[in-house]
Amino acid sequence: MPRANILVVDDEKLIRWSMKQKLESWNYNVAEAEDLRQARLRLQQENPDLVTLDIKLPDGSGIDFLKQIRESHPGTPVIMITAFGVVDVAVQALKLGAYDFLEKPINFDKLDNVVRNALETHRLKTQVAQTSKSNKSRFSLESIVGKSKAIREVLELIKRLAQAGASTLLVQGESGTGKDLVSRALHYESARRDSPFFALNCAAIPETLIETELFGYEKGAFTDAKTMKKGVFEMADGGTVFLDEISEMHLNMQSKFLRVLEDQTFRRVGGVRDISVDVQVVASTNRDLEQTVREGKFREDLFYRLSVIPIQIPPLRERKEDIPLLVDHFIQRYNAQFRKNVQGVTPEGLKLLTNYAWPGNIRELKNAIERAMILVDRDRIDVDQLPIRIAEPVGGGPGTRSSENHRVKLPPEGAGLDDIEREVIQQALQYANGNKTTASRLLKISRDTLRYKVKKHNLE
Repeated sequence: MPRANILVVDDEKLIRWSMKQKLESWNYNVAEAEDLRQARLRLQQENPDLVTLDIKLPDGSGIDFLKQIRESHPGTPVIMITAFGVVDVAVQALKLGAYDFLEKPINFDKLDNVVRNALETHRLKTQVAQTSKSNKSRFSLESIVGKSKAIREVLELIKRLAQAGASTLLVQGESGTGKDLVSRALHYESARRDSPFFALNCAAIPETLIETELFGYEKGAFTDAKTMKKGVFEMADGGTVFLDEISEMHLNMQSKFLRVLEDQTFRRVGGVRDISVDVQVVASTNRDLEQTVREGKFREDLFYRLSVIPIQIPPLRERKEDIPLLVDHFIQRYNAQFRKNVQGVTPEGLKLLTNYAWPGNIRELKNAIERAMILVDRDRIDVDQLPIRIAEPVGGGPGTRSSENHRVKLPPEGAGLDDIEREVIQQALQYANGNKTTASRLLKISRDTLRYKVKKHNLE
């Protein structure tokens, strides 16, 4: 880690010398200034990470220089040095943005602690600012790749909802269509972009824990509650909470969640007072929520509260003109990651990628390009680097190029039904790249039935 640069501004030579000796012994680089004129010059030359500033200087007040630092170097922490007992001026300096103040004669143990804490706080603030700036770029509307009419309509709706400041939003779409990316775009395109964004997968958290994750708990609320813990809603105050797979939230929790949406208030587990928050909630699901309501697994009132203006993300098979753009996007990403210079895909490869139906949507396409980028040793991805389910489609799956390709051929001498069944299952497994869930869906049988038949035909 590079050494921090500190500017010491004081008109007393002995104080400057003693502070320089101590700070350099603590592994800092130190520049000095004895008056405001020198201090202004050093500020521009050194661009210090921290300034220690005497309040009384020969050619003016340190308070005036503090104001200048706040304007030209707003993130740089300033520690004021004051005469003993001059607390009122130090308080004024704190109100103007000074990090802290020390009284003369200087206690070097205190100086050590204040400098370390100020630099660490500055480092963390800089890191958060850089992350926020990166996220704004990474998750803006421009990060959603596509030019098809279907995706343009989605982008326009996201923009309008983000500008309107809608507090409750529902994002629907098949698995792998990019619901997480859309939820982040809704946050970073809105006025909440500088506030926290928290994502929670309702299917990944046990029913017994989801309430404490969302709302937190008070000390002593249960056996292991040794201290108070804030939940996601409290930590996201002013920002956005993204709840993925909302359809998997238990019915008991749905009623408490509905109250948060209606009143923007909740109680920590074991708490007795209501906590008010200002949070945008974006929920997503890959299931048909209306059907889930009819099945009695999702509250009707919660469904209507969430689905005021639903955002429906189209599957990739309905926006095939976007596939070449997405392919180029992922190639550029993996060029940087794998330090390659792949220029694109051959016409034959691109034809296969475009004709394939992508049941796993953009996530499946991304994984296919990542695999191809690892394998390719030329300047273009070709058919032989694509997954077999795309390059050699069989079994009547979404990527099949002709009806002849997916027909089980009966030999002239005939074949037993067991042999035909074995061949069809083998083709389905090959098409699904060994994934039994996908293969069972292709064969229109349950996964347990497929496992039994795989064992029966010795296809493990």
